[in-house]
Amino acid sequence: MSEGSDEGHLLLEQYLRNLSIELGRSKNTIESYRRDLTSYLEYLNTERSIGVSAVTENDIRSYLQALRSGPVPLAASSTARAISSIRGFHKFLLDEGASKTDPASDLKPPKQPSLLPKAISISQMATVLETTQGDDWVSLRDKALLELMYATGARVSEAAALNVDDIFDGTGSGIADVVRLFGKGGKQRLVPLGRFAREALDSYLVRVRPALAVKGKAGPALFLGERGSRLSRQSIWLIIQARFAQSNIGVHASPHTFRHSFATHMLEGGADIKVVQELLGHSSISTTQIYTLVTADTLREVYLTSHPRSHRRQVDSQSD
Repeated sequence: MSEGSDEGHLLLEQYLRNLSIELGRSKNTIESYRRDLTSYLEYLNTERSIGVSAVTENDIRSYLQALRSGPVPLAASSTARAISSIRGFHKFLLDEGASKTDPASDLKPPKQPSLLPKAISISQMATVLETTQGDDWVSLRDKALLELMYATGARVSEAAALNVDDIFDGTGSGIADVVRLFGKGGKQRLVPLGRFAREALDSYLVRVRPALAVKGKAGPALFLGERGSRLSRQSIWLIIQARFAQSNIGVHASPHTFRHSFATHMLEGGADIKVVQELLGHSSISTTQIYTLVTADTLREVYLTSHPRSHRRQVDSQSD
């Protein structure tokens, strides 16, 4: 295996971890991406003799042509999936600085049905958060972590990167009521903290973190593990998996479930979509608008029970 191939497979593993931890993709999806991209990297190494950072759009198109004209040509749906895999991989390489360009940006796979974000209900979220009730250090730490993620819609990478000084008094009230998050590209945003998150963080910072910090070299890290080191994205993912399993609500969840639920519940509660966009750190409002599809059923119910000319209101009036 060449040096370029070694580098490509290392980057592939980093990308697959990102899909699993950051985006909560299922094991089956991860394995599909692994198969598609392993085949792609092998083609680059054997047929083009180039590393993944040197790929051009022509190289990708040659690979796709090889898939379509091989001894067992791929079906259209499989080709579309391969294109999606390659596009996602190269976008990841550009975002991580492993490549200076994105040669797959102009590839247009066939349109696929939109996958709506998966949020849980407010009562389900309350059940998950109730699993952290306890006076032991793990419960206090986990409560602070999960309450913050639900209160702010933070990405798992943003929560893992938080330092103690990122929680501060932003209103002059004398209470630490704002969190500073650093999103994609280092873009900074300030998000308010509600009472539950503030109280959970205060208990953790006073009663738990000092004892953990002396065990290791935590530095300014906010959330710490048992040995006093900063919690990793993988550690946060495992904490969330464990708490959802403990809650018995029957939902497979990821850190992104908190972000999706935050956005959905804000919009259902009447928040302006532009405000939600700012809180989530979306550069484009079109990204935020997908959450309006999730709340469509709620909007429809409100319309049917509120508008004087809706069918349901008319039926109710006649029955009265």
